Amino acid sequence: MKRLLSLLAASALMVSLWGCGNNANQPEPNQTVRADAAQAKGETIVTEDTTVGEVIANPALGDFGRLLFPVDRDVPDDMTLAQVSTSSVYVWYSHIQPDRTVDIVNDVIGRAEQGEQVFYPIYTEEEMAADPSKRDTGLFFFRGEPGEKFAVVNAGGGFMYVGAMHDSFPHALELSRMGYNAFALIYRPHDPCTDLAQAIAYIYDHADELQVDPEGCSLWGGSAGARMAAELGNGDAMAAFGRPDIPQAAAVIMQYTGYTTVSERDAPTYACVGTSDGIANWRTMQSRLEGLEALGIPTEFHAYEGLGHGFGLGTGTVAEGWIEDAVDFWEGSAPAGRSCSAATGRRGCRWSGSSWTICPTALGQGAAGYRPMMNF
Repeated sequence: MKRLLSLLAASALMVSLWGCGNNANQPEPNQTVRADAAQAKGETIVTEDTTVGEVIANPALGDFGRLLFPVDRDVPDDMTLAQVSTSSVYVWYSHIQPDRTVDIVNDVIGRAEQGEQVFYPIYTEEEMAADPSKRDTGLFFFRGEPGEKFAVVNAGGGFMYVGAMHDSFPHALELSRMGYNAFALIYRPHDPCTDLAQAIAYIYDHADELQVDPEGCSLWGGSAGARMAAELGNGDAMAAFGRPDIPQAAAVIMQYTGYTTVSERDAPTYACVGTSDGIANWRTMQSRLEGLEALGIPTEFHAYEGLGHGFGLGTGTVAEGWIEDAVDFWEGSAPAGRSCSAATGRRGCRWSGSSWTICPTALGQGAAGYRPMMNF
């Protein structure tokens, strides 16, 4: 139960709003080990020179390989993974890394070739036949430890497209490597909250089959996806979609969004953004979290000096490592962790490194009501 404001000094690093991180980094050691092991087993190995068409055509991916890439954007089959990993495809995003794209695709293909189900439709065949747009939805599952909590990660894209390769797949893969079960949602930009509600219901209804803990989940999102997470994290949201039996998310994890709605029924919320974000002003995010805190809802806020919009995991930036902070917040907000530290000074506050951590004494109660979102 905390709220953290950290303006991290980075005098040597100023990133422009549209700065595109296309400098290829050296593969991580564990990434190289995984690739070598896969090659020894005769499994498919993709590189930055592999084309989108080659990925989509991989038989292990069935008919869902196309959903790895934005179906609402023009992504030619002959575009390489290096070429696709740019802001010309993933507009509004920065610090896109081709080596991470390769890591994600190798992970998904490798697990699929080993017989693991990596993709789950969220609608029935009858529902998709009645509304073909629902075929452009589904959950990519990045498995953690059996029986562990789950997260649903929602990429942004301005409700124009779904930027999963940069804004949800990397997060889900990292969470799975921490042991959590993570789902990256591919949704329809024209009906995002319906698809997220359907995805949450699907996971909840199939928790035993998926081997996930249905309690204490978290909803994650960047930009437009953060708005979705906040909306469906509200305590009245699932009832509004016909599923009052599904418990509220333990935490909402938001990146770079201008969402301003505040409700006594909102979930504990972690938020991070760059101070040079020209789309989602950091003060707007800070103000909303202050409003939640005033209602007694736990919050944590980070503003990173010099960063623009859409930095994703923030690898190689002052934001690198934020995902560990977010996971700590999630764990602290889960039902077993909702307690303030005994090591407090003045009312609910303690000093943590260079930042103040504020612990409200109680989670807010009430019913301000669910208000559907469709503004940017």
